[in-house]
Amino acid sequence: MTIHGNTNGLSPSDVHALERIYRRRVPFDRLLTPELGRSMAEVSAATGRQVGVLADRGGSVLFVVVGDATKLMLPDVGRVRAAQGRFRGLRLVHTHLTLEGLTRDDLVDLTRLRLDLVAALCLDRDGQPSTVHYGHNAPVAPGSTEPPYRTVGPIPYASLIGGRLDEIDPSRIVAELEAEFARAASTRTRLAAAPSGRAVLVHVCDRRNAWRAEESLRELGELARTAGVDVVDTVLQVRAEIDPKFLVGRGKLDEIVLRSMQHDASVLIFDRNLGPAQAAAIASVVDLKVIDRSQLILDIFAQRAESRDGRLQVELAQMKYLLPRLGQKDDSLSRLTGGIGGRGPGETVLEIGKRRARERISRLETELEKLATQRRNRRQRRNRRDVPIVSIVGYTNAGKSTLLNALTGSDTVAEDKLFATLDTRSRRLRLPQEREIVITDTVGFIRELPPDLFAAFRATFEEAEDADLLLHVVDASDPALAEQIKTTEQLLGELGLSNVPTLLVLNKCDRVEPAFAETLARTRGGVPLSATDPETFAPLLERMESILRRLGSEPAMQAERLVPSTTSVRIVAPREGHFDDAAIDAVLAAASSTRS
Repeated sequence: MTIHGNTNGLSPSDVHALERIYRRRVPFDRLLTPELGRSMAEVSAATGRQVGVLADRGGSVLFVVVGDATKLMLPDVGRVRAAQGRFRGLRLVHTHLTLEGLTRDDLVDLTRLRLDLVAALCLDRDGQPSTVHYGHNAPVAPGSTEPPYRTVGPIPYASLIGGRLDEIDPSRIVAELEAEFARAASTRTRLAAAPSGRAVLVHVCDRRNAWRAEESLRELGELARTAGVDVVDTVLQVRAEIDPKFLVGRGKLDEIVLRSMQHDASVLIFDRNLGPAQAAAIASVVDLKVIDRSQLILDIFAQRAESRDGRLQVELAQMKYLLPRLGQKDDSLSRLTGGIGGRGPGETVLEIGKRRARERISRLETELEKLATQRRNRRQRRNRRDVPIVSIVGYTNAGKSTLLNALTGSDTVAEDKLFATLDTRSRRLRLPQEREIVITDTVGFIRELPPDLFAAFRATFEEAEDADLLLHVVDASDPALAEQIKTTEQLLGELGLSNVPTLLVLNKCDRVEPAFAETLARTRGGVPLSATDPETFAPLLERMESILRRLGSEPAMQAERLVPSTTSVRIVAPREGHFDDAAIDAVLAAASSTRS
């Protein structure tokens, strides 16, 4: 029989007394029994420490726990029982060395672990049972300010022993609560619009970066919406310095647990990239699914990648992200393999998992390198044809795909969501003077893009390396415009595209005052327009034509001008590659035939 918790300094007689508590039974229809109350009170008074038991619904004591004078540290009690509305099937009965009621730690354990009930037996100065407090979980309406629990007490211990003890029936209370929770969960399931669960967003920063906290939370909310998550609450904490273990303070983390229960949230999304140890430490306290900004972005990319290239790049980034976290996923992974070939020191299941992950990463990198070679060959063929190429780049959700569709009359997916485009799309565009170019749409940038994802998708921007001109599209109505421009320029520099001529396109100018749009265009040298209004495109097309002419593209463009408009071919990126080579070759062949 194991005694859990703070056993340091206990005498053999104390340990024996604690072990005898395992023999006590606590019927499910009783809050506690006189025998159990007396046994815990005697040990608690003798040791000066809190003593508690975790009992199941069959009445058996499964865990005996000893703490210090003010709190208990509960052991790992396993996973939550299955089915909607179900509690864990355990109740905590423990002593308090003072006459205080249920503490914040008690209520956090109650809600975090979804215990059936928590009861505190309070001792007087002589170490005798004096009063009893108890609490249980309670359903609350979404968005309500009511706490997700109810407390009762103080109840005089003498009155419980005198007969009222039988009037408090935990089995009836729990049965009614589980039925009520199940009804509420069923209603939410029918009404929920988000398939990926309900989440609380958490942003923590130091005082130096407090100025960008609100904007960062807003962007995280957009990422969550794109991933199909229902955001039910947000938490913002500004600290002198970030806690290295939990990011937020432990007290704040307890508050987040209560708020998560209050909104029936199942996911915590942190607006930072968590280390493996940080994610494991937070998950062990909150008992909720914990993901960070990188994991959220990877999930979005996994949902939206369509081409083989894109899917492989996402898988590679996910494998690299998960590899250092494999040891945190499941304690069973640390077991040694058994049987023939597995005896002795052997290889742990965890080591096998990591080895297989590294092998998969190696295979993915090999496949992506083959696809990269194919792309290089395609670009070389296009370069020999001297076809001007314009690439659209910019921050995610700036309107790049909408602009491509409006310019070319295509039907590329364009949504008011982050990362609506993940695979490069190319179309043919005829400029005002009958000059034709190839214009490509690329995946959007975002601040703090996960390093592994950035490395994996670096190949996507190889197409932009051969571009004659970059159209840097920005959302002129976004409050974080300046920071988004800075982020994009920084990432373009990391991709080695800083030397490619760039034209700033101020999109969504219909959402701002005309004077502001004109000032912005003048100060930043950009072209204002609205991607939903083709009448605003003339200045952009003229600037593009002028820039390409100055860059020495005149001979190739003159040749393209000779191609009759009836031979217009749309260049479509198929699911298995970035460019439709047949379509590109058709355009180039027509131009070559006319020239000859």
